[in-house]
This record gives sequence, structure tokens and C-alpha cells, in this order.
Amino acid sequence: MANWQVIAGGVTAAKGYKAAGITAGLKPSGAPDLTLIASDVPAIAAGVFTKSCVRAACVDFNREVLAKGGKVSAILCNAGQANASTGAEGWQNAVECAELVQKALNTQDGVLVASTGVIGKQLLMDKMRAGIAKIAPLISADGGEAASRSIMTTDTVPKSIALETVIDGKPVRIGGICKGSGMIHPNMATMLGFVTCDAGVEPQLWQTMLSRSIDASFNQVTVDGDTSTNDMVLALNNGESGVVISDENSAAAQQIQAMLQEVCMDLAKAIARDGEGATCMIEVNVTGASTAIAARQIAKTIVGSSLVKSAVFGNDPNWGRIAAAAGRSGVDFDQDVLHIQLGDFVMMKNGTPQEYDRQAASDYLKNDTVVINVGVGDGSGDGTAWGCDLSYDYVKINAEYTT
Repeated sequence: MANWQVIAGGVTAAKGYKAAGITAGLKPSGAPDLTLIASDVPAIAAGVFTKSCVRAACVDFNREVLAKGGKVSAILCNAGQANASTGAEGWQNAVECAELVQKALNTQDGVLVASTGVIGKQLLMDKMRAGIAKIAPLISADGGEAASRSIMTTDTVPKSIALETVIDGKPVRIGGICKGSGMIHPNMATMLGFVTCDAGVEPQLWQTMLSRSIDASFNQVTVDGDTSTNDMVLALNNGESGVVISDENSAAAQQIQAMLQEVCMDLAKAIARDGEGATCMIEVNVTGASTAIAARQIAKTIVGSSLVKSAVFGNDPNWGRIAAAAGRSGVDFDQDVLHIQLGDFVMMKNGTPQEYDRQAASDYLKNDTVVINVGVGDGSGDGTAWGCDLSYDYVKINAEYTT
């Protein structure tokens, strides 16, 4: 049983963090579109980024900041323009945004930047300059909720979580927010995510912890098979709790790793549940593979199948699509041991079709969460992936995205 509790606050739940979210005029809708998260003291930063070779300026800029190994004081995120495929001007705008935040916060420590929105559009720098000047004085320990809302684009709900545990008699907290609803596919990071922690974890270990957590969470989510140009997860730790962790094998390190992974998994599932046009979340659990990596690959293939997703939307318990997706996953297994279960309905056992109540199974697919369990052998590898159904509204949302 997890020895932590869910608390309020999101990215400002951890000690020593402040945030704010405002409307800077970057979105035509007039919705909130600028977020600033800052640590009271210089923080250690880690990041994982999109694998796309067409990357937004913020991705390459942040990689440079992290490569220098210095401390980071803040994360700035704008919604409205992705600042991707924007050339030299886009790069200079990312640099300027970071410098403006440094000036506004009176710090020489690093600033990380993130953008989301329409690809190929330059940042509206007049509004960015005014927005940064406006938002900096507004950051507060109560600003987590506003921050979670101002990073949204096609999201229908904000996505936020915070956990608290006790280590060596001291409370330790990890909080996070993310945005993501479309262009979601496991190729890191499938969205924008920001995590704050008040333990002190040495840089290399912190990066390792984040990468491990993402492999089991954000890299196991798919909505539509598309990976963005801007995907990233950024994580800060500032040591303000007084707990310092340097031994990867210590009980404290294992607890922080587990909490960080839980935060990432909660946010990842929130993305799957909020997929564009989605009516339900799909969870695929695979057991019996040779390795966890193999199991995760099978699970991702099933949950990413357009045919599986369409069947779930249509309440059609067509388990043959699940079997076909598992078979093309690139992981070899013996089809004579294949087990497929939809909720409580066993549809295939030891490679043989089973009798089941088709109407009851169809009714099950009307639930908010649909669970598919697949067994591929007796190996020790287990894996889970999350996604959503594919509805008519997904096409409508994306057909009209820029019009």
C-alpha cells in the first residue's frame, strides 16, 4: 500500500514553489495562456523531450540549459503559438523569453521555456514581453490551479496532482501539472508536463528517476498516434524539505522514485481520459511477456490501434481486433497461449475463443473506463498502456483546429 497521500496545490504543493497563470492575449479565444512556475531557491532540473527531428525552439533551448548543469529558477510556458518550425527568429524569441524572466525575477539562474499551440507561428513577442512583466509579480504559493489552466489548449479540463509523504520525520511533497489531449503518442513526452519536488536529489539521480517514471507513464499513453514537436516533461527539485537524497539504493530514494512515478502516471491517465473527442479511457494490461519492455510494447500497440479504439467507441466487443494488434506489435509470442479479457468477460483462453454474453460485453464498453487484459505467456514481464476511444468528434476537432 502506498505510504503517501493526495494533497491539493499541484505544482505549488511542494515547499518553496510559487506559480501563476494569466491571459496575455496569445490565444484568439482570450483564455488564459501564460504560466510561470518559480522556485524560491535555485533548483536542480531534469527533462525528457520529444524524439521528433522537427523540434520547437524551446526543446533545443532547454536541452542546452540542462547540458550546462547549472541550477534553474523558473519555468515559463505559453499557449497559443508552438514556436516550432520558426527558424532563427523562433530561437531568438525563446532566448529572449528566458532572459526576460531572469530580469523579472532578478536571478541569474537558468530559466526553462515551453510553448504549445499552432506550429509555424512566431511568438507574439509584444504580448509575451508585456505578459512576463505582468505575471512575475503575481506568482504565489496558491497559484498552482491557475498554472494548470493556463497551459491548456484543446484540453477540456486542467490536469494536476500532488502527493505528500514523510521521510526521516519530514514532510516531502511532489506536485505536477500537464496538458495534452491530441497529438498524443508514446515517443516522449506526448505533451507538456511540469513537476516540482521539495526533496534534494542530486542531478544525475534526479534525471534517472524522471526517465524511469516517464517510461512507465507518459510513454505508455496514446490518443491518435501523433507525436508533437514540443513534447517535454520538466522536473525541478529544490531541497526545501530538508531531505537530501544521494544514494539510489536507499529507502528514501525508492520512496521518491515511487512518488514521482505515481504523479506521472496520474497525469498520463488524465491525458488519456481527456483525449480529443474521447468518451472513455482505455487501459490495456499485458502479462506473461519475456520482459516489461515487451509487455509495454504490446500494450501500446493495442491501445493505439484505430480499429480497437473505433470498436470501443461503437460498443462493439470485437476482440479479434485486440488479437490482431497484439500480433503485429513486433513482440513474438505463442498464439496458442493468448488470453484476452474485456472487463470480466473472457473472450479467448489458451488461444481458443470462449463463449460470452455479447450484449453484456457491449454494455460494458459504455463505461467511462474500459479495461482490456491480455496474457501472452508465463514470462515475468508486465506492462500497461492508456488511451481512449476514437470518436466522430476527434475528426471534427482536428479538421477545424486552425480555421
